[in-house]
Amino acid sequence: MRFTALACLLAAPLAFGLLPATASAQQPLRTAVDGTFAPHAFPKLDGGVQGFNVDLFTEVAKRMGRPITIDSASFSGLVPALNAGRYDFLAAPVTVTQERAENLLFAEGYLYTAFQFGIRKGSAPITGMEELRGKAIAVNKGSAYDAWAQQNAGKYGFTVQTYDSQPDAVQAVVAGRAYATLGGNTVVRYAATRTPQLVPDFVIKETRAHWAAPFRKDNAALRDEVENVLECLKKDGTVAKLSEKWFGVKPAADDAENTIFPGYGVPGMPGYDDKPHEPRCG
Repeated sequence: MRFTALACLLAAPLAFGLLPATASAQQPLRTAVDGTFAPHAFPKLDGGVQGFNVDLFTEVAKRMGRPITIDSASFSGLVPALNAGRYDFLAAPVTVTQERAENLLFAEGYLYTAFQFGIRKGSAPITGMEELRGKAIAVNKGSAYDAWAQQNAGKYGFTVQTYDSQPDAVQAVVAGRAYATLGGNTVVRYAATRTPQLVPDFVIKETRAHWAAPFRKDNAALRDEVENVLECLKKDGTVAKLSEKWFGVKPAADDAENTIFPGYGVPGMPGYDDKPHEPRCG
């Protein structure tokens, strides 16, 4: 599935101080999302995909004066496709971890994420991790939640079920095949609004991290260009407005949607460039 959004070609790329006025500036940005990861990206009835991340990076491309193509694929295949050169960056929300930052180059975070469990309505709420012993946890294969579950299954005594999409993991809980699903807080809350039998539950507070766009290690120039636009979108309130539209909650002043982080990348992570700069906004 491919969604193509043409950037506004009337907008001069030089207005943002990002790209030279050459034909290469009009080459489409190639990117991808997990098209089953609502409300970040999910199918439209008339074809293509919609969601927070689709809107966000379509606007990024528009302000760069470039078209963009957004593919929809399984999350587990996105990073390999990026590294193989199929994509310029990933529009899918990717949790920034130490391991990922050692192998990829990230722009600054546009959202904070925290790990949250979703359980079937009527199930006993989770009040502590020790209550997971003997239970099955459903996760989206290849995600940060999958990695966390695999690493901690022995410690807390639960088993892990992996699925090709987050909706499949949710259905495993609704159908009684798993006790809980583990995902990002925004996704679990949104899934609960669409699936009455799912209830947002325990949040693992120490897991708060940045959701950010990854690039290949050799593409720092494009990372910096995209980050500049993201900072402009934060500065004029666009990211916060999109967040409220798709997640139903107005971001706080200190949330990532409203925070322009110093330097380029995620502070404290490999690949971070602490070079001071001010966003160049048209």
